[in-house]
Amino acid sequence: MGENKQRLVVLGAGWLGQALCFDRLEHDWLVQGTHRSTDHDHDFLRQLEFKENHLHHQLDLENAWWVCAIPPRSRKKDSDYQATLTQCLSLAKNMNMRGFVLCSSTGIYNQEARVYDESSAITGSSERQQKLIDAEQSVLNTGGKVLRLAGLVGPNRDPGQFVAGKELNSSSQQVVNMVHQQDVINAIVSVFEHWQEADPIYNVVNPSHPSKVDYYQQKCTQNGTQPPTFSSHEKAERIIDGSAIESLGFTYQYDI
Repeated sequence: MGENKQRLVVLGAGWLGQALCFDRLEHDWLVQGTHRSTDHDHDFLRQLEFKENHLHHQLDLENAWWVCAIPPRSRKKDSDYQATLTQCLSLAKNMNMRGFVLCSSTGIYNQEARVYDESSAITGSSERQQKLIDAEQSVLNTGGKVLRLAGLVGPNRDPGQFVAGKELNSSSQQVVNMVHQQDVINAIVSVFEHWQEADPIYNVVNPSHPSKVDYYQQKCTQNGTQPPTFSSHEKAERIIDGSAIESLGFTYQYDI
């Protein structure tokens, strides 16, 4: 039963990962998503925890696509993000994975104001950048693919809420690089469907890049919240180009 169904393992069934699990379940895939707890709210959840230099897990889905959607906070200095990823790649190989996709971040690019695409040079000048570089290289070395995600918006993650009343340490004239949760899910599926011809790395960023002051003013007005203030007003257009993935037939369909 289910031998001919598509299969998916999602490492990190958080806000993005769990939505990906639900999306594929609706398409009749066999799905397992991981979290650290032994308490499961849904049948597809499985425990996975890196503890005392060992990976403890309940995964048993062979011949599956794998996606690492472990939240960025897990890349903090005191986390075992890289060690966890390394052992998960080994586990995926042993379980005959079909392919491995890493949800990385456009934070890997430098902060200078310019347009960045997948061929842009990356310096690794910060610890955060270096962690992203190390993770990406681990996945690419195993034949996997990398999706560099912009700032995520979607259900229960509205910019009009999380910036309300704050002073942002950036220019009001900086532009936003954002993407909707469902577009990310669709991008992941597009890479699965075109695995052989897909490039190793894609940016996933909505083509709309309004200024922060305009974008957050609109979102806060919609939410009835106080708009943020900014530390400067210098023109600073750092744009991440997310158009390359459209060569796979993918299109951005959801507003940011």
